[in-house]
Order: sequence, then structure tokens, then C-alpha cells
Amino acid sequence: MLEPNKTLRENNVSKSGKFSVGLPITMMITGMVGNSLALMLVYRSYRKKENNRKKSFLFCIGSLALTDLFGQLLTSPIVIYAYLADKKWETMDPSKILCAFFGVCMTTFGLCPLFLASAMAIERSLAITSPHWYSIHMKTSLTKQILVVILCLVLIFALLPIAGVGQYTHQWPGTWCFISIGDREDPGMFFAITFAVLGIFLLLVTFSCNVVTIRGLIIRCKTKSGTSHSAKQWERLTTETVIQLLGIMCVLLICWAPLLVKSFSPSPSPDIQLECKLFLFTIHLASLNQILDPWVYLLLREILLRKFCQVASAVSKLTVFRNCNWNTVLFWLSTSTLSNYFFSKE
Repeated sequence: MLEPNKTLRENNVSKSGKFSVGLPITMMITGMVGNSLALMLVYRSYRKKENNRKKSFLFCIGSLALTDLFGQLLTSPIVIYAYLADKKWETMDPSKILCAFFGVCMTTFGLCPLFLASAMAIERSLAITSPHWYSIHMKTSLTKQILVVILCLVLIFALLPIAGVGQYTHQWPGTWCFISIGDREDPGMFFAITFAVLGIFLLLVTFSCNVVTIRGLIIRCKTKSGTSHSAKQWERLTTETVIQLLGIMCVLLICWAPLLVKSFSPSPSPDIQLECKLFLFTIHLASLNQILDPWVYLLLREILLRKFCQVASAVSKLTVFRNCNWNTVLFWLSTSTLSNYFFSKE
């Protein structure tokens, strides 16, 4: 993994077959399914929405799902092939072009979700705290321009090691490539530390804006308190949004904090193999974010928070289920929830 660990890394590349290929295959399939489903739902909702504010947010969600999907499609097959081929990376990629491509993809599709999460957090906070300014200035065209700028900036940053600032190297156990994280004296450490600082900054922006949004939602919910239908609807919406934002923050922290912190303490421990395994584990956690994004931003809220509560409330009023077994009830719940979601005309 680390440059001082080159001997260990090379000695273990040929043994990469002993690691289960099931994990990268499972992560690729689950990521593709979740993000593809999210894209279909976003497209379906985007065509029906006439409100530009909702269209802007849906466009951001769709961009996030598309980014995560491409990240899975461009990197996972290479990892799976390296596992199955059981070859040294030098044999598979003597020109190191594939390693550079893999490193650029890892950096680009790693930072893009963080940038998009920050952009959506800022968008939500502005919509809650400054609704008048937001309704005037926030247009779908502006959202598209911002997303294009984010993608271009991240891609330029990811290409810096190709220009000599930093370095992409193949990592233990020889099935992937990423930023070279060596000693503090290593000139390439500037790029690794910049990557970590940028990631931590984006996490802080996301957390801060989400906290502002939660506070604004709670204050507005208190001002609308009452027994009217609109007040109860706003209270339910506030509860759903707060739960969703807390879930987003937890997922980002768990998935990204270990890797970003690791980038600030690159010096290997006496147990070099443990150090390599720890770094690989932090990468797996960061990759897990691509799988969880569509669920915490869209699917769980739409399918579970709202539809499940509606169906469960309806079922609780039916006496016919008292004599049914639990398997029948659960099957009816699942099929009714999904059918209500996909075929409803909301």
C-alpha cells in the first residue's frame, strides 16, 4: 500500500486470489441496483414536477445517483478481474495507464458525491432559511451550471497526479490503485493531504448546513403547530426530513471519516500487513457510500418513511388481518407498499 511497504505489496499481489471476490461483486451489484432504481424514480418524478425548486433538487439527486453508478461501473469490473485473474498488477498493466485511470476514477467519483452532498445541503438550507431569495434566484439552469463546474473542478484535481503533483500507485493486495500515501517527506504527500483537507471541509459544510436546515424546520414547525390538517402534514414532513438528514450525516461520517483521518497519519505501524488491511478497510467504507447514497437521499424516505406508515395505518384498521398469519401480512405489506409507490399518481 504505502511506498515503504512496496516489498510486502508485491509479495502479496500474487496471493490476492485468497481474498474473496464475493465482496467486490456484491458491492457492485447492490450499488448498480440501488442507483439504477433511484435514477428511474428521479426521472419519473422529474417529468411530473412543475415546480422548479423541486426539479432542481431532483436534478441534484439524479446527478448523485448517476455519479455513484458510473463510479461502480468504471472501477468494480477492474477489481473483480484482478481478483479472478490472480496476476500481479505489473503483468496486467505494464504501462501503468490502467493504474492511472483507476486512480483518477477513484478520486473523481469519491470527491464528486461529497461535493454534491455539500451542494444539496446548501440548497436545502437556503430553501428553509431564505425561501424568498431561493424562489427568485434558484433556477434549474443554475443548478445544472453548478453541477458542471463541480465535475470539471474535481476532474482537474484528480488529473494532478498525471501532471506530476502526487502519484497513483497500485495498492495491496494488488487489485486496485489509489493516491500514494507515503512518509511526510514524500513530495506526493501534498496531494494526499489536500485530498483529505478537501474531503473534511466538504463534510463540515454538509454537516453545518444540515444542522441549519434541521433548526429552521423545527422553528417553522413550531410556528405552524395546531390541529389543522396542514399543521399535521408539516409536522410529518419535518419529522421525515430531520430523520433523513440525520441519516445522511451518519452515513457520511461513518463512510468517509476513517479514510480522511488516515490520510493525515500515513506513517506505517510496525505491523505493515495490519496497516495495509486497515487502509483497504477504509477504502471499502468510502466505497460503501456509493451504495448507501440512493437509499439515504431518496429510496428509504419514499418507500419506508411515507409509504410504509400509510400502509401500516390502513392495515391496522382492517379486522380481516386478525385471523391471518404474519407471513401473509408481511407479504401483503411489501407488495402493497411497492405497488402504491410505483403506480400512485401523486
